Amino acid sequence: MKKLDYKKEYRDLYLPKRKPMLIDVPKISYVTVDGKGNPNNSVEYQEALELLYGISFTIKMSKMTEDKIPGYFEYVVPPLEGLWWCEDGTINMQNIDKDQFCWKSMIRLPEFVDEKVFNHAKKLLKNKKPAINIDKVKYEVIKEGKCVQIMHIGSYDEEQVSIDKIDAFLKANNLKADFNEQRKHHEIYLSDPRRCKKENLKTVIRIPVK
Repeated sequence: MKKLDYKKEYRDLYLPKRKPMLIDVPKISYVTVDGKGNPNNSVEYQEALELLYGISFTIKMSKMTEDKIPGYFEYVVPPLEGLWWCEDGTINMQNIDKDQFCWKSMIRLPEFVDEKVFNHAKKLLKNKKPAINIDKVKYEVIKEGKCVQIMHIGSYDEEQVSIDKIDAFLKANNLKADFNEQRKHHEIYLSDPRRCKKENLKTVIRIPVK
């Protein structure tokens, strides 16, 4: 059976060009974990990743158990994503003290996952790993709406080059960034930094606009 790969099926969402593009992002359901701190050295961030992938693969591998999920289909676990902002409420990502980061880390869920399926997966993961803080995991449906995005290739610390391109695109097209409590600086990580050189990292950067 062919596996659904969201990156390939929805190329407009996951594989933009290296120049800004306007996109209308629909409602998407995610497993999410909120936290604070520098992702490079934060224990909280590493715990968040363990929770996100734990839930994602518990759901994916349910096909191997007696807990069959109605409507289940084969799929590739989507890439890690993150919403980012600063502790003081600002959004400026340049020259920031990364210890001041607030973040929502998340992984897209397949369409057959509802809150009932999600909560059952939480119970299964907690039974398997009793020490984890399962209460931090949430099921969220997020509708970003109108955004501008770009493919950034290179180090995360050099993202400002791509953000500047987005800013120029906004000015040229009479658009403004539209950050609020729900709409944040959004990144999608298409590369594994443990296996990829910094200069080759691929990251989708998405900014909400009006």
